[in-house]
Amino acid sequence: MAIIITDECINCGACEPECPNNAIYEGGIEWAIKDGTGVVGEYQLEDGTIVKYDALQPPVSDDYYFIVPDKCTECVGFHEEPQCAAVCPVDCCVPDPDRRESNEILLGRKEKLHV
Repeated sequence: MAIIITDECINCGACEPECPNNAIYEGGIEWAIKDGTGVVGEYQLEDGTIVKYDALQPPVSDDYYFIVPDKCTECVGFHEEPQCAAVCPVDCCVPDPDRRESNEILLGRKEKLHV
């Protein structure tokens, strides 16, 4: 499953530099698949939408830091545990109960993002 940042976030930003996929953004910031990845050309999001690698996407949250689920691998293939959760001072980086994903899916996403 992807990790989400809850509304208890204090906007400290400790999580953002820890993400190996550059999946964490400050609230209100547009994001792109190309940010921190090796993706070029088109990329298919988990919902089937195809986007250009550099196309700006709307922020997931306007009020606090957020994690782009299509870029989150829970640090599988990089670290033993999600680094955002490890450094969060208020424990607001938690598993998303609506996105349960196996290690195989997370590793596959890692491979797609870091070609």
